Amino acid sequence: MLAFTPLHPIFGVEVSGVDLREPLSDTVFTQIHDAFERHALVILRGQQIDDAQQIVFSRRFGALEITRLGAQGQGSELVILTNIGADGAVVEPSHRQWLNTRANQLWHSDSSFKPVPAHASLLSGRIVPAKGGETEFINLHAVWRALPFELQHAAEGRIAIHDFSHSRAQVDARAVTPEERAVVPPVRQPLVRVSDRGEKSIYIGSHVSGIEGMAQQEAHALLDQLLAFAAQPQFVYTHAWQAHDLLIWDNRCTLHRGRPFEPSLPRYLVRATVAGAGPLIEQAVVADAARDARDTVMQ
Repeated sequence: MLAFTPLHPIFGVEVSGVDLREPLSDTVFTQIHDAFERHALVILRGQQIDDAQQIVFSRRFGALEITRLGAQGQGSELVILTNIGADGAVVEPSHRQWLNTRANQLWHSDSSFKPVPAHASLLSGRIVPAKGGETEFINLHAVWRALPFELQHAAEGRIAIHDFSHSRAQVDARAVTPEERAVVPPVRQPLVRVSDRGEKSIYIGSHVSGIEGMAQQEAHALLDQLLAFAAQPQFVYTHAWQAHDLLIWDNRCTLHRGRPFEPSLPRYLVRATVAGAGPLIEQAVVADAARDARDTVMQ
């Protein structure tokens, strides 16, 4: 029998009583899926699954994204997030794998830079640092409900530009190659998302490079205000990893980020990303439109 333990006063639940190495009945999966829909974040501890088992379970949430060019696992249904090199040793802090780790320490929503942003992420902690390396989450539905009216009003009806290159450039220009930039051009996303149940949330994070119709300074000032409000402790859950934790979160209404850890400590995480149902807004010729908008506000 499954047991459900709240993680935080406003979201998140730990589910126990399941082993994903065993066949999972529709009834049990429905309970896990319902917990995901209600709580936005689900934690299953002690799941010593392999890649194939993670894919099978993840596919029950929906079709999986194919990992982008330049990421470990590219072309497959899994993303490898690690500081362990091909020789089995921890790579040096100057290694390109560390640039991705540092970029993931910025608040973000997975795949918001794609025309069809991610629905859910399922992250398996195969090897985790003994200290540090936590993952933090923000409940954006709760943030919206508490957001001052003037900030709600400023965000409503706005279109944001999400750009993978922008987020990586905040860490190091080497974090993305021209080839990678070409396959993930900027896209338009609503600054306020509305769920199927009518709940609103602000759709922000490190991938946002600007807001259509706003000068760069004005747009960044608004984005900074929104993120500063969202990152207040009452909206944040911090997950301290144990080996073989499996985290499932809703990218439609949460932000997340990794926390720093000692570079000499090995880490190996594996993520499956469930694709969204479709674009949130029209994306026709969006790459050119986004570049034009970005160039305009930067003049």
